[in-house]
Amino acid sequence: MQQPVQLGPAPLTREDVHAVARGDARVEITEAAREAVRTARAHIERLATAERPTYGVSTGFGALAVRHIPPDRRAALQQSLVRSHAAGAGPEVEREVVRALVLLRLKTLASGHTGVRLETAEAMAAMLNAGITPVVREFGSLGCSGDLAPLSAAALALTGEGDVRDADGVLVPAREALERAGIEPVRLAEKEGLALINGTDGMLGMLVLALRDLHVLLDVADLTAAMSVEALLGTDRVFAADLHALRPHPGQARSARRMADLLAGSGIVASHRGPDCTRVQDAYSLRCSPQVHGAARDTVAHAEAVADRELAAAVDNPVVLADGRVESNGNFHGAPIAYVLDFLAIPVADVASIAERRTDRMLDVSRSHGLPPFLADDPGVDSGHMIAQYTQAAIVSELKRLAVPASVDSIPSSAMQEDHVSMGWSAARKLRKAVDGLRTVLAIELLTAARALDLRAPLRPAPATAAAVTALRERVPGPGPDRHLAPEIAAAEDFIRSGALLDAVANHSEV
Repeated sequence: MQQPVQLGPAPLTREDVHAVARGDARVEITEAAREAVRTARAHIERLATAERPTYGVSTGFGALAVRHIPPDRRAALQQSLVRSHAAGAGPEVEREVVRALVLLRLKTLASGHTGVRLETAEAMAAMLNAGITPVVREFGSLGCSGDLAPLSAAALALTGEGDVRDADGVLVPAREALERAGIEPVRLAEKEGLALINGTDGMLGMLVLALRDLHVLLDVADLTAAMSVEALLGTDRVFAADLHALRPHPGQARSARRMADLLAGSGIVASHRGPDCTRVQDAYSLRCSPQVHGAARDTVAHAEAVADRELAAAVDNPVVLADGRVESNGNFHGAPIAYVLDFLAIPVADVASIAERRTDRMLDVSRSHGLPPFLADDPGVDSGHMIAQYTQAAIVSELKRLAVPASVDSIPSSAMQEDHVSMGWSAARKLRKAVDGLRTVLAIELLTAARALDLRAPLRPAPATAAAVTALRERVPGPGPDRHLAPEIAAAEDFIRSGALLDAVANHSEV
């Protein structure tokens, strides 16, 4: 049984986020965190009765912060804040994203820097553990003052309003779902509404999930590239470690090692290694695969460093400090996350682009070194993989558009009080689409390279690449007359997404 994720003084890890968001792991608030939450709440309750106004405790919000709210209206202030800010629109956001968002907000609540009551944090933990997922809409966050509309939808559910998906995915009113789970709806007290919505948790959650996916996809890209090198009668000499040591980028070295390892023992490569081979250099899309994939790996490593810092952060405004001070700040600004979300979209587009170029070479009879046109069974009658490459090209073109940064845009809001925003949520949403697009592009390269390797028989591929082809053939048939290709592309995507492709080659590769 999976161990519960502990919420306390230690930062969450990326693995923790993945376990809760995708693995439905339970969460527990540690005793140290409970004490910190109680201490911070005591500071807030003292300020609630003080004459001096405190933002979020005894004032309005945003441009309305100049209005002092009398004590008997402060509970209504917090509920009104959540209701009015739950103003999202568009399609529902994915369950894993919402679970990550709720977990990361709870992590900050448990830090002892927000001033919420312990029972509020406990109710949020119980909602996660019951598998209750608030309905969050696509649009509504500018990535500054936090992911306001998405987090407000989650907070509204905690109070028993709005809609949620239950553990079975059924849409039900929040109050009904909480009642079934034995959770008392929260009646918000001073500062709590603001603390529940003032974080960068949605964009951070999407960053963490994308990083996990990209680790897998970059390993897949090395594999499909190695298969394409083999299928196109390319050389493995360019992946030698001493060549890559001349340009010491760690990601490049790793991709080169992987590709060399995946091609080890290839009968196809050995067949044209002799002195009679007149091809001096392979095309860039083959020869430079480690440089492109490696640069993407190094970009992922930078983004991981940013994500880890954010996972150690407590983002709220105002924030309760250790000495009891409650201070306004700008830590809710999403720029650090937005920049790396945008940055990642660039190598995603480029890795897909070079994969599409390798695929196209295998289909072009003038560049494929003996393969039939479009890998067709009966060229002219059959079109083979001609239009699969069109699909790749359409996706790559879309990925280039998605690589345009969102974080350079800013639309002032809240009567110019919030006059510069990060658009980090938008950067995260487009990165998720980009990651899905890369997976499809690699699935098509996998299908094409596997078909080309089959057509090279009786020459035998390397043990690792042969294992990939064999495992794929359990899901997709080998060469033959034209078939409906869309289901085969979908099957290859699922093969990648499930992890089964990399598992299939694991016993034949050391890297």
